[in-house]
Amino acid sequence: MTATPLPLANVRVLDFSWIVAGPQATRILADFGADVIRVEFEGRMDSIRLGMRDPNAPPESPDASGMFNNFNRNKRSITLNLHHPEGRALFRQLLMVSDVVVENFSATVFERLGWSWETMAAINPGIIYLSLSGYGHLGRDREYVTWGPTAQAVSGLTAMSGLSGHEPAGWGYSYLDHTAGYYGAAAVLLALHHRNRTGQGQYIDLSQIETGMVLAGPAILDYVVNGRGYAAAGGRIGNRSRHPRVAPHNTYRCRVDGPDPHGLGRWVAIACFTEAEWQALVRVMGAPAWAREARFATNAARVAHEDELDAHIEAWTRARDAYDVMLALQAAGVPAGVVQHAADKQERDPQLRARGFYPEADHPVLGRHAFEGMPVTAARTPWRLRHAAPLLGEHTEAVYCHLLGLSRARLAALRAQAAV
Repeated sequence: MTATPLPLANVRVLDFSWIVAGPQATRILADFGADVIRVEFEGRMDSIRLGMRDPNAPPESPDASGMFNNFNRNKRSITLNLHHPEGRALFRQLLMVSDVVVENFSATVFERLGWSWETMAAINPGIIYLSLSGYGHLGRDREYVTWGPTAQAVSGLTAMSGLSGHEPAGWGYSYLDHTAGYYGAAAVLLALHHRNRTGQGQYIDLSQIETGMVLAGPAILDYVVNGRGYAAAGGRIGNRSRHPRVAPHNTYRCRVDGPDPHGLGRWVAIACFTEAEWQALVRVMGAPAWAREARFATNAARVAHEDELDAHIEAWTRARDAYDVMLALQAAGVPAGVVQHAADKQERDPQLRARGFYPEADHPVLGRHAFEGMPVTAARTPWRLRHAAPLLGEHTEAVYCHLLGLSRARLAALRAQAAV
């Protein structure tokens, strides 16, 4: 049976990006079939090539990072030195046979290398150029550098996290690298659609800071309309709702069966947004007498007595397995979910297995591993895991000799000059 053609099979992307934000964008394009060519430089390798490594791999190998393998599957890799005249000439040739260029450096880095949007468009008027930077290419801060956590701080998200009375906590991980990647991939797809209609390429200026701003909407609206600054909620640590205020809406401790290697216990999240959901929760709990008290009779009353409500619900959940609680409540129509750990998601979750969320592929250094899947399953525009991440420069000969038509002798000379 012939596999369904991938929707981006005729799109070629030159990927100069690194770390997570850019590679996340280009991974989405690659998953849907684009020929994404990672353009790498041995003098300054992607730092995640050298981090989060397989401890059993050779210590000097640039191909032993599980994180790099995850974000760069389905891509090819070449080496190229843009500081070398011959390297710049090769880039001109690559531009002429490509559709998209992606980089996630600070705003002026590519310009200082001699590759502005205007320069690239003069070589290939149909080229689409995505520049994914921390602050974008306009304004006072355009040359500032960022990492995900600093971008989250400037966007306002760090101030919205943490516990009441404590310093802003942040999340300890660069989630805005992912949101920027999602926006970047979507912008490229729109640009490809525009080019298919008009023949015109375009320049895409993406600000990672602003991808966080759009997540802070309720807090910004509360300030604009009500003059209130956002602060972490006081009271019990948990997962209470703000907009709208409903109760119960929290995480509740459950019984621990078996090992608890992280000491986090087992928890279940329960949220009732309607009176019908609240009544269903009461029935599953066995219609306890406390649930008929006036202080829990309406949503407003339950919100006003949230501490007492949460204590009653947790007294019920603590004696039960978290998965049993989730299944019983979901069967009754109550939104509930186990607070899953990494091992749960990998080993225990039948829903993820049913959707084939963990496809596997072989890597020449790391061996066979599972990859995170794609949350989108489209009948006529599928994605596919075709292969693991490339070795550093694995496709240099294929791209320069087969795509550009260089001889092997010419490629050897370029290597000797450190142009590739």
